[in-house]
Amino acid sequence: MADSWHPPKNIKNLAGVDEVGRGPLAGDVVTAAVILPKKHSIQGLDDSKVLTAHQREALYKEIIQQAICYSVARATVQEIDRYNILQSTMMAMRRAVNGLSIQPDYVAVDGNRLPRWEYQAEAVVKGDGRVEVISAASIIAKVVRDAEMVDFDNQYPGYGFAKNKGYGTAQHLEALKRLGATPIHRRTFSPVSDSLKPQQQALL
Repeated sequence: MADSWHPPKNIKNLAGVDEVGRGPLAGDVVTAAVILPKKHSIQGLDDSKVLTAHQREALYKEIIQQAICYSVARATVQEIDRYNILQSTMMAMRRAVNGLSIQPDYVAVDGNRLPRWEYQAEAVVKGDGRVEVISAASIIAKVVRDAEMVDFDNQYPGYGFAKNKGYGTAQHLEALKRLGATPIHRRTFSPVSDSLKPQQQALL
């Protein structure tokens, strides 16, 4: 990847930050922060969404081997329901950067919003496809979250979590109507809250 964005000069430790899981109806939102060495040998870094699962897994191993440091954080389903998805995502991003063993001189965040923090930082629109350290964060967050959703598929069969990763596919929506919500569903998201209404009415 040839970066089309560059940090200010004389930055020693640039951290990239990205999230995975803002849109799903179930599961935590997972964030990652990564600092890569300026000279690394990782080839093929890109937005995690355009890579195959096999490519992501291979790159994940290279990233965690070569990174100066990295950190994975999250906001839980309960926090998402309490604070809303935007605030929870910002919270998870702060946790990811705070969790780095080496604090960055500058932070590049995917998207158009920055968390409230003390770091020098910039939001980079479509940064996961433009900036290598953001791509690396995107890959780490997606591999971690996807693995969690596969585990949840075993724990809560019928919703297709291994395939849909919690997004509102036709199978997932049908299962919500038929089986109801699980503990990992976001109750403030309308398809989930709609599925809860018959249960609430039955208790009246």
